[in-house]
Amino acid sequence: MSITTVDAIVDYFIYVANDTGSFISNLKLQKLVYYAQAWHLGIYDTPLFDDDFEAWVHGPVIPWLFHKYKEFGWKPILKEVQKPEFPPQLEEFLEDITEEYFICDGYELELMTTREDPWLHARKGVARDEPSHAIINKDSMRNFYSKRAA
Repeated sequence: MSITTVDAIVDYFIYVANDTGSFISNLKLQKLVYYAQAWHLGIYDTPLFDDDFEAWVHGPVIPWLFHKYKEFGWKPILKEVQKPEFPPQLEEFLEDITEEYFICDGYELELMTTREDPWLHARKGVARDEPSHAIINKDSMRNFYSKRAA
C-alpha cells in the first residue's frame, strides 16, 4: 500500500524549488520523484505512491506527469504550490532526498539514473536512443536501492 501520491511529492519538490529560488525542469522533477520512490522502496520496503516509471531515453518517467508539465519544455516549472503536509518520518526522508539530489541539474540526474540497474534492466535489448515504454519494476528498484542503503 502506498503512503502518498505523485502529486504530493511533485508539489513538495516544486515548493522547495520556489522556496530556494532553484531551477526545476520537467526532467529534473521526474528524476527527483524517481529517487524518492526508489530510496523509499530500498529503505522502507514500501512504495511512496502507486504509479510506475517507464524507462524512457532520458531516464525514468511517469508518462502522465511528463505530459502535465510538458508545456514548460526544458525551462523551469513556474507554478505556485502550498507545501504538502507529511508525517514527520516522510518529511525527514524527503529532506534527505532533497539534500542529496536537489543540487544536481536534470542532465546530471539523467546520467545517474541511466547508469543504474533498474533503468538498464527495463531497457534490456532496446537501443540507447530508441523510445521505450518498458516499466521499471518496483522490485528491481527495491533490490538495487536496498543494497545501496545497506
